[in-house]
Amino acid sequence: MEHIVTAQTAVTAFADVIEPSDAELDAIELEMPAILAAVDLLDAQIVTLDCTPSELDAQRVRRARRRLLAARRQVANRTGAASLPGGVA
Repeated sequence: MEHIVTAQTAVTAFADVIEPSDAELDAIELEMPAILAAVDLLDAQIVTLDCTPSELDAQRVRRARRRLLAARRQVANRTGAASLPGGVA
């Protein structure tokens, strides 16, 4: 019979690596409008799963999709402008 031991030392050895870095948290914060817009789109799509979508439901999905595309465009423009050397956009 084998003994079962805890792996706490193996897990805690990487504790500082498991946590997100400041750069990763900044990247998440930069993308947060796109993340929230994606959640809104999913909410709108989930509402239409149970029944036949009405015109109001379809309009809600279209609006959410446009907001998601606009948020993604803003994120792409911000990250693209920040990565260009010399601040040229």
